[in-house]
Amino acid sequence: MTTTTGPVPTRRLILQGAASVALLGLGNLPLAPARAAANDKYPEEAFKLKNEADAIKALYGKTAEPSDKVKLDAPEIAENGGVVPISVTTTLDKVSSISFFVAENPNALAASYKIPDDTVPSVANRLKMAKTSNVVAIVEADGKLYSATKEVKVTVGGCGG
Repeated sequence: MTTTTGPVPTRRLILQGAASVALLGLGNLPLAPARAAANDKYPEEAFKLKNEADAIKALYGKTAEPSDKVKLDAPEIAENGGVVPISVTTTLDKVSSISFFVAENPNALAASYKIPDDTVPSVANRLKMAKTSNVVAIVEADGKLYSATKEVKVTVGGCGG
């Protein structure tokens, strides 16, 4: 005859213990990063502008200079304007943001990313393009703006239908 003292370790008991440990662990998490992210201002006005130069000025407050240290990778011909793959990488130091602009889209600013410190400055996305247009990548590094531009020819679809 077997006698046990105390609870028998069943699956339910193990899961309850794991859930308790997880909840206790969450109580020790710092909430400062969440508050900091909540205070970042969304660039709503920049996303509404139709002109590329106006959108860049609204987002950054200054103009960018072309740089060979910003590498924009986009297809020369996009068979479907609904999903145009693009990516940008850079060798610049202290990158704080990367943004994509499409001059002929109804709204010029297509995407904007904040790049955390000590992060590899590389972003990839699929843009929707209304028609053949220049795609401009803007990289903000150490308080200055750098850009790369490439024309993408769109054959079908996109923002315009």
